[in-house]
Amino acid sequence: MTTVAVLAAALTVGALPSVAQAGGGDAVRQGLERLVRDDRYPAALASTTDQNGRVRNYTAGVADLKTKAPVPVDGQVRAGSNTKTFTATVVLQLVGEGKVSLDSPIETYLPNLVRGEGIDGRVITVRQLLQHTSGLPNYTAFMLDAVLGDRHRYYQPRELVDVALAHKAEFAPGTSVAYSNTNYILAGLLIEKVTGRPLVEQINQRIIKPLGLRHTYFPAIGEEGIREAHPQGYHAAKPGAPLEDYTEVDPSWGWSAGQLISTPSDLNRFFSALLAGKLLKPAQLTEMRTTVTAPEGMGHGIRFGLGLFSTPLSCGGLMWGHGGDTPGYSTKTGYTDDGRAATIAVTANMAPTAQGPDNAQSLVDTALCKK
Repeated sequence: MTTVAVLAAALTVGALPSVAQAGGGDAVRQGLERLVRDDRYPAALASTTDQNGRVRNYTAGVADLKTKAPVPVDGQVRAGSNTKTFTATVVLQLVGEGKVSLDSPIETYLPNLVRGEGIDGRVITVRQLLQHTSGLPNYTAFMLDAVLGDRHRYYQPRELVDVALAHKAEFAPGTSVAYSNTNYILAGLLIEKVTGRPLVEQINQRIIKPLGLRHTYFPAIGEEGIREAHPQGYHAAKPGAPLEDYTEVDPSWGWSAGQLISTPSDLNRFFSALLAGKLLKPAQLTEMRTTVTAPEGMGHGIRFGLGLFSTPLSCGGLMWGHGGDTPGYSTKTGYTDDGRAATIAVTANMAPTAQGPDNAQSLVDTALCKK
């Protein structure tokens, strides 16, 4: 999900544990060490793939601040808004099958649902949902305190939409760009309406199983834990508060916008397959990669496609990906057209030190540009 604007207190991790890796030491290993030592993330994980398909996995820090257990290599994490790329992929598959039109209004598929002050589903297209140009309010901006205050509450997707629709539109559809999780809850509802099947089933059958993503799943209703080996996730309830274990939560408040659980290497496999055309027909992949300028504050040069972001690389060219922040975990993703891939995961949604540069995101660039 979007970054939670809460700064955590500085955390003393102690001596830096050894870094697990496949292959020799390099800039990625050193970068993970800095994320733990300087930014005070309890743990940092990485998986990289080079142009020859060689995979390297790394860890730094500790999986549990109490027990000091080692971080599981390629452990599962809450992937947050990387879920949006899975959701967008399914929508675009339905476009390729002739079941959805990108430039049809959402009203066509979800009649009489999208209504509010300055909000009319008859003039908001599917494309505008996927590209964050709908003007719909972001529901998480209005309910995050409630989510953090009661991490075990279950939310129906319609509840999330209703939270957003109780507020006025940010702008007229197609006139500006603003990141909104609401867009992707509606995309999830669209998938269920068009297919007549649950969203989780569609993601499983269309993406997870065909790609062999053995450690990626959409949690079942009421499932609060993480199934396989994983580091604990941490969050600060308010500025200056100590880090609190936020590993077990009901993730329904993220649903099709941010509920997925995965590993760094599985995310690399997914995004790499997507960019290689293994999930979408050429016409739909082209649509996904057609971008608009992102809002100020998202980062230098970032552009929004349909469930996909492009970002300039320091070594030239672009990386594609998404990334995700949710209480407990943050994942940064980057992939290139020539087959390079990198995912960095850390076990707090923001650096426990005073907020500064996003060093985890910078490390993705380093991983993709290293010689």
